[in-house]
Formats: sequence, structure tokens, C-alpha cells
Amino acid sequence: MTMTSQTCPPVSVSRKIEAPVEKLFGLLARSTNHPLVDGSGMLREAPSDVVLTGVGDVFAMRMHNDEMGDYEMSNHVVEFELNRRITWEPVMTAATRAEDQADLGDKADHRWSYELTPVDEGSTLVTETFDCSRSPEWLRQAVRGGDRWIASMTATLEKLEKLAARSAADHPAG
Repeated sequence: MTMTSQTCPPVSVSRKIEAPVEKLFGLLARSTNHPLVDGSGMLREAPSDVVLTGVGDVFAMRMHNDEMGDYEMSNHVVEFELNRRITWEPVMTAATRAEDQADLGDKADHRWSYELTPVDEGSTLVTETFDCSRSPEWLRQAVRGGDRWIASMTATLEKLEKLAARSAADHPAG
């Protein structure tokens, strides 16, 4: 049986974090924070400090995994609602493996997103989603329909909570 978009719905992980929505959104809108909260261990660094402000913004991420080695993704923001949602589509722009060179610049039609929902003044429900429903079969198979990322997304939201707590301790309100 092969996966189709009907059998590959987006996968999401949510966590209630004790921080205001504006603070969490500000952390997620800054590209240099993504390696700090990455639960997959694949994000190495943001080559430049980009603060996302709207659809059309692009931020790069240097990455590594054992299968692909070193590579870089350009992430194109396709949805943006201040303090509510950031969604981007990654495109590989550099790779060290020869077999990946032909795919540079090709969209694989997958999306990552964060959606933030205020619970009250001091807490926010953060949902991270990976959507490969429009992706080629090879990608859907490789990521097991997105299930491959559930543990990483869970770890990412835990790290986001810790980063928010650290930044609150470093910059207390007053």
C-alpha cells in the first residue's frame, strides 16, 4: 500500500507553556532561536539573524543528519499572523552529498508551522505541525507520514518552554 495525501494528514504536537503569546511568538519569529529549541538535533545554526515579519520572508538554516550530512535549507514563510501563526516551506539550497545536488532548489511541498493560542494572560497553547500531505511519495515514506517527527516536536516544545523561562529570568518584568 502506498501513502496518498488522504493517508498522510498533518501531524501535530501541542503543549501549554506558561508564557504570554507575544513572548513565545517573538522567540519563534527569530531565526537564531530555532537551533536552540530544535528537538531533532538537526538544526546547527541560522547563518543570519532574521526576524520574521510576514509572508514572503525567508530564513536559512544550516543542518546536519547522519544520512544526508551537512546541508542548508531556505525556509519560505507562506502563512504569518502576528502572535498566532508562522508557517514555512523548506527548500534545500546547499548539500555536501553529490546525490543531493540535482535536488537543490526543488520544493518538496512540505510545511512546518507553529500556531499559538492564548489560554490566559500568562500561558499559551503552542502547536507545532508538520504537513507532508502534498509531498512526493518518497518524502512521505521517508518521514513515515510525519510520524518520524512526533518525538522531535515534543522535545522542541519542551525546549521552547525552557527558553521562554530562561529569557523571563534574564529579563524580568518590572
